[in-house]
Amino acid sequence: MNSEKIKEIAGGVTAAKGFQAACTEAEIKYKNRTDMAMVYSEVPCTCAGTFTSNVVKAACVQWDQKIVASGAKMQAVVVNSGIANACTGQEGWDACEATAQAVEKELNIPAESVAVASTGVIGMQLPVEKLVNGVAKMSKTLAHTAEAGTAASKAIMTTDTINKEIAVTFEVAGKTVTLGGMSKGSGMIHPNMCTMLGFLTTDLAIEKALLQEALSEVIKDTFNMITVDGDTSTNDTLLIMANGLAENPVIADKGEAYQIFYEALFTVCRYLARRMAGDGEGASKLFEAKVVNARSKEDARTLSRAIVGSNLSKAAIYGCDANFGRFLCAMGYSGAQFDQNDVELFFESKAGRLQVFDKGTPLAFDEDLAKKIMETDEVTVFVDMHEGTEEATAWGCDLTYDYVKINADYRS
Repeated sequence: MNSEKIKEIAGGVTAAKGFQAACTEAEIKYKNRTDMAMVYSEVPCTCAGTFTSNVVKAACVQWDQKIVASGAKMQAVVVNSGIANACTGQEGWDACEATAQAVEKELNIPAESVAVASTGVIGMQLPVEKLVNGVAKMSKTLAHTAEAGTAASKAIMTTDTINKEIAVTFEVAGKTVTLGGMSKGSGMIHPNMCTMLGFLTTDLAIEKALLQEALSEVIKDTFNMITVDGDTSTNDTLLIMANGLAENPVIADKGEAYQIFYEALFTVCRYLARRMAGDGEGASKLFEAKVVNARSKEDARTLSRAIVGSNLSKAAIYGCDANFGRFLCAMGYSGAQFDQNDVELFFESKAGRLQVFDKGTPLAFDEDLAKKIMETDEVTVFVDMHEGTEEATAWGCDLTYDYVKINADYRS
């Protein structure tokens, strides 16, 4: 992060001016925990979104895509955890509509300005009465406090073990602008689109087309660079709402103001993406792959994603086994073309740095040092391709016994 321009502050989705949040125990699927959240702007917002590339799209994804594509303003989003509202037919669409209409009734805003999102089990119908009751409860407890934002970020969790939120500030034309966000994601995490639910809020004033362009570009090197298990969800949704209450001149071109916003957006999305990767189902550590000096940006992305996506690589990271052949093998079947005789490969962490492969030749290395490097909670495989100038970083996690346990009885 450029600390001179972008400063991290406490908070999440309620950090920006005019945003409030609430959560409740609706008992959609879980009991004795919050499982429903709402984020609300006091004024209508310019909005943008990116969504799953899975052909099987949840009803809520289709609902939100319609809002974003229409050019309508967005003013609230309601999220439930426990049931995904995917593969649910007309009844699933009706549940989205009933939720939005409940917000319209409680907050006196158009149902067409209400986004909805769901996460959880696919193929189950949402209990509409519980959704409507949840909206009524949350509408009365909306608050702009940091605590309200944090509580909302916890309510949207499923198999996540930690909540994910962040907020930053930056200056635009002498005005202080705030950007905050929250996300959830632990399983069914794989590139294309964003592999999660994420909600960003800002008091920036910006034209819709530029907001959408910034979001679509930023995800390429943030949320599209994480993988946990190779499964792309039916529900992936990333929404951003910009209400303009910072009162900066409306950003209408890609000048200096746009660039600082873009950097702030990248900072927030990268942070949330890394937090999600490190909190993969059953994970004990964050697994990072950084590829430098590749022929093209796409090659760098492809290679780094292949490394963190390989089950054998993930198992080696879990076992603290410096079996570098697994990482080279994953690069080899990735689809990117390269000469193995140009490649250098290193293991890195806060415990040190160790080269294990040098331009086609394996190196004798200290196995004890390698193990110490890999025993830390964040491990990086660093690859120098020596074939160009492009680079990319991907994030994943190790593959543990607990991943199978979690997913074997997910509906139980």
